[in-house]
Amino acid sequence: MADRDHCPPENALAVPEHVTVVFHKVASHGENSGSDDDRWYGDREPSMERTRVRPRQDHDGDAGEEEEEETTASKLPEGGEWETLCPPPASRVTRKAASAGQSASQGKSKRCPGLGLFYAFLSSVFFSIISLMVKTIQGVHAIEISGIRCFFQMVFIAPLLIYHKTGFLGPRNKRLYLMLRGFLGSNAMILLFYAVQQMPLADATVIMFSNPVFTSLLAWVFLKEKCTIWDCVFTVFTLTGVVLIARPPFLFGEHIQGIEGNYTNHIKGTIAAFAGAIGAACTMVVLRKIGKSVHYYLSVWYYAVIGFIECVIAVSVLGKWTIPSCGQDRWMLMLIAVLGIAGQTFLTKALQLEKAGPVALTRTVDVVLAFFFQFVFLGQAPSWWSLGGALFIVLSTSGVALRKWYSNTRKS
Repeated sequence: MADRDHCPPENALAVPEHVTVVFHKVASHGENSGSDDDRWYGDREPSMERTRVRPRQDHDGDAGEEEEEETTASKLPEGGEWETLCPPPASRVTRKAASAGQSASQGKSKRCPGLGLFYAFLSSVFFSIISLMVKTIQGVHAIEISGIRCFFQMVFIAPLLIYHKTGFLGPRNKRLYLMLRGFLGSNAMILLFYAVQQMPLADATVIMFSNPVFTSLLAWVFLKEKCTIWDCVFTVFTLTGVVLIARPPFLFGEHIQGIEGNYTNHIKGTIAAFAGAIGAACTMVVLRKIGKSVHYYLSVWYYAVIGFIECVIAVSVLGKWTIPSCGQDRWMLMLIAVLGIAGQTFLTKALQLEKAGPVALTRTVDVVLAFFFQFVFLGQAPSWWSLGGALFIVLSTSGVALRKWYSNTRKS
């Protein structure tokens, strides 16, 4: 009797001369019928197969008795069909595996190396230009600038939500986190814009750039992520950099060089930038909590809507509504919103293509561009204290990124 589970190769079936083996094919005509190449299923069998073994007629014309045997196997799935009881030749499987490997290698080769880092660089350029434009706009409060940016982000994001069919509210169990993300993210933006208006551009950017260090600490507190001694060391480095930039009088004396305006505004800007860095770190923790279950555009939508409502209420209470004095400032306000969407989009694309460590290291370009824009467009040379504080903060942030990168590489 033929063995259906161990089918011999082609042209290698040895049968005695006096025996003829006949296979009766059982097929189910359903919806999934296909070509001969697609009718082999390696882990399934037909529900009934009949193997008939009968003696071969001798030259004398005598016929022996027929033996018929039926074996029952598992039921055939609905719509299934098999017409082959033995697997295809090994050459066919090898050819398919080779073609699959070639297609995978071609897909990998099509990916441009360094594209994710290039996206991270573009996001840094856009965010730096936004800070520069906020600094150059005169007579408009930082909260009003934030509200205008949120309004135009709503205008641009709404069609994208409709196109992707994500809805405007999101999953019911994620709405609270989305609202918290919008509140924290919009406050971080408002505080950054206020800090840029009150202190040198580079100093405000450097302090805001310290948020990855605080993200690690907050993730340890709220998400129970691992915190090492290196995180504590990097936090000390960051705080040292903030002190060097703030330059409090009880440490540096009354006559402080490199302060823009009066020292009161400088301290206000330092506090706002530091609080904005904490808010940005909290936003990152909330985004980690949300995960990938919510579309990115929906997260930006909550950020824009809640920020716009908050800014309208705050500006109305403060009575700071103003109209930009010239058309250039009005175009710059709209451009801030467009560049904000572009910067966030490129940053998201960078994180999809590259690991967080290399992207965070590339984002150090923010600090370099801030000092460059401040010197070239604003005509203000940074002080040595500011450069020293920037060095401490950049080292701590880069250390956090490198440590995360190294640990993820070891795990993989």
